[in-house]
Amino acid sequence: MEFGKSCCFSGHRPAKLPWKYDERDPRCIEFKDRLFSVIGAVYDSGISHFICGMALGCDIYCAEAVIKLKEMHGDITLEAAIPYSGQADNWGEYNRRRYERILSLCDKTTVIQESYSPSCMMRRNRYMVDRSNVLVACYDGKPGGTWNTIRYAMDKDVEVIQLPTE
Repeated sequence: MEFGKSCCFSGHRPAKLPWKYDERDPRCIEFKDRLFSVIGAVYDSGISHFICGMALGCDIYCAEAVIKLKEMHGDITLEAAIPYSGQADNWGEYNRRRYERILSLCDKTTVIQESYSPSCMMRRNRYMVDRSNVLVACYDGKPGGTWNTIRYAMDKDVEVIQLPTE
């Protein structure tokens, strides 16, 4: 399956978000609205393939926003880039079901490696950036995996759109 221009995502896990796991928090609701608008603008720019890393927090928000947009535009495709088999095995039931629902709506699933290793998340992030024209980064300005992904994207001349989480 070949795709044209692509957009990938990077962002924080719930522990680093101001609202943590409370998605009913008005800040989270407003953030998800902004995220949907940004992804819509990326689509309007001519990009219809989206790659999501499937982690809790911003990755899941991004995937759900793409699925919502996909209901409005039949040419959108969503790829799950899973860092290792069993990524969601230790998550609570609600989040595992959410993860499985998203996977069932993906057009492509790529598993980077079979088992966990300390470098599997970085390998997943590089896989996504290496196949993308745009990175949407849900980012609070602090060091960590999202910052490393932004730097990698900049080194690869991938356009970076930063969406503050604060």
